[in-house]
Amino acid sequence: MIGGFVQGFSSLFQGFSLVFQKGIRGFVLIPLLINMVIFSGAVWLAYTQYQQLIERLLGWLPIWLSWVEWLLLPFFALLILLVIYFTFSIVANFIAAPFNALLAEKVELKLRGGNVVGSNNISLVKNVGKTLGSEVSKVLYMLKWMPVLLLITVIPGLNLIAPAVWLVYGAWMYSLQYTDYPMGNHNLFMKEELTVLRKNRWDALGFGLATTLITIIPVLNFIAMPVAVSGATALWVKKLSS
Repeated sequence: MIGGFVQGFSSLFQGFSLVFQKGIRGFVLIPLLINMVIFSGAVWLAYTQYQQLIERLLGWLPIWLSWVEWLLLPFFALLILLVIYFTFSIVANFIAAPFNALLAEKVELKLRGGNVVGSNNISLVKNVGKTLGSEVSKVLYMLKWMPVLLLITVIPGLNLIAPAVWLVYGAWMYSLQYTDYPMGNHNLFMKEELTVLRKNRWDALGFGLATTLITIIPVLNFIAMPVAVSGATALWVKKLSS
């Protein structure tokens, strides 16, 4: 259990070294640019919406209650973080999906030192439909569990464990999100991918938690996507494919 969790966690950080290696760097550029543009736009939108919301709120309050802004700042900062975390991550991955699948193939070739048995030998144009369809399946799977999470969050007593539940949920979803690229290259689909991850759930949760951490850290979140794709491919090669 602990060994699997550590292996999954460390696989993400192996992605940092992989994205700078010769033969891979060129395939990192487009996912990196997409991630930077989407997250920069998300931060700008979140900041402007926060400013407008605070201005309206202060307009309703007497001047002597203006200090309320400092009480609300942590709440709205957390709310904005969650919006960026779930919404814009989905958007970024949806746009970059075909390029991420290609990056995963190149990383696997690098790690295995040659041809990859069972790989699709990806053509970017031909792979667009498949990867986008896979993204839709992942979003539907994510939404399926959302009502349960919302109930846990609002029910008194149960809401005490809500932060931990959301963390585990986020880690699992990130694991599914990024391991889908190397597994999809081997013609595995949602049902088969979930079977593989459930058999290696501690590896998956370790990888997902590490991905969550770099996604919410400023600056690191700009390179999170290509690093996570590379790290997930490393985990696939080391453990999941067996």
